[in-house]
Amino acid sequence: MSLNTQILIAAILGIAFGFFLNQFPETQFFDSSIYILGIASSIFIGLLKMLLVPLIFSSIVVGVSNLQAGGQLSRTWKITLACCVTTTTLALILGLTCAHLFDVGKGVDIALFQDAMNSHQTPDTLTPSSFFTNFIQNTLINPFKAFAEGNVLAVVVFALFLGAALVKGGEKFKSIRSLSLQFFEVMMLLVSWVMKLAPIGIFALLAKLISTEDISILSRLAEFAAVVTGTTIFHGAVVLPLLLWVFGKMSPITFFKGTRAALITAFATSSSSATMPLSMKCAQENLGVRPQTAGFVIPLGTQLNMDGTALYEAAAALFIANLMGLDLSIGQQIIVCLTAMIASLGAPGIPSAGMVTMIMVLQSVGLPAEAIAILLPIDRLLDTVRTVVNVQGDMMISVVVDRHTRNMESQPSSIDG
Repeated sequence: MSLNTQILIAAILGIAFGFFLNQFPETQFFDSSIYILGIASSIFIGLLKMLLVPLIFSSIVVGVSNLQAGGQLSRTWKITLACCVTTTTLALILGLTCAHLFDVGKGVDIALFQDAMNSHQTPDTLTPSSFFTNFIQNTLINPFKAFAEGNVLAVVVFALFLGAALVKGGEKFKSIRSLSLQFFEVMMLLVSWVMKLAPIGIFALLAKLISTEDISILSRLAEFAAVVTGTTIFHGAVVLPLLLWVFGKMSPITFFKGTRAALITAFATSSSSATMPLSMKCAQENLGVRPQTAGFVIPLGTQLNMDGTALYEAAAALFIANLMGLDLSIGQQIIVCLTAMIASLGAPGIPSAGMVTMIMVLQSVGLPAEAIAILLPIDRLLDTVRTVVNVQGDMMISVVVDRHTRNMESQPSSIDG
């Protein structure tokens, strides 16, 4: 049985077991099951986090070295950036449009959420200038500190510089390039070992999520949750596959079959970073993306390309504005879109990233930061869906970039650097 099939079966069984546990709340059986599920899921997530930073570092160094040596780095970077901006912009427009069509938040009694807003403690005020200062200070840092703290974006930046330097040095650094390649191959071997535990880990994660989250809370926020979830699914099931078919010349059916394991893992973990090792594995082995392209595009996409997150934050800002009885102007809505795009880019460099960046979006148009408390009860559930779309977008872009850089290989090019 293939890993994809094992993960799919484990996901179905995990959801079913989670609903089964809900029938025995506050019992010894429930507590013992949650304890065991917690251990199993923690081991799986812990192994993924253990491999994350060295895998990102080695894959980008090797990817940059190979791409730059072949004259493909400039083209790959430009196409990747263009794809990220395009898909994120489409997600933002879709999120705001659907929020307008369904008037999310209008007619809901804000008093229902007053207690949550009063008791919620918000982080320090985050202005655009302090955001960029914080972003730079947390990105351009000592690389060893970045490795130790798991600061992924800082590791990405250092790896980009190191990869370029290895190519610039030519034959002088040949042994280091060879060592980097071998280290990357070792990391991929370790990933393949960890993936053997994926069915167990995903079963435990989904069972624990279903059995411990208070799904009934959605009754108060059902409209917003349904609109955001439906819009995010539409973006992932229609918009991204259409772009893939037009620009990547790949059938959506082929894509979803090849990426099923990564998408289910993203749903279970709610972490595109934790899913990244499997995303790279699926892109290379199932979609035919070259290792140097996947090793460059997917780690970058994990930091730069967050369609689901941007869509959610834009729709959430309009939802809260409607709750407050405020009508955002076109200019304010454009500010929301731009801020959500920048915030999704900067999220990895800031502690408590999701909360702080959502507050930045609210503050950009004068909405109270305390209103984020309204979203907290449903954020964990909505996060599962938007993470799937984030991961899907990364793998889709790797296919598009790989196709276009392959087509350009026959054209004359100069080596960057």
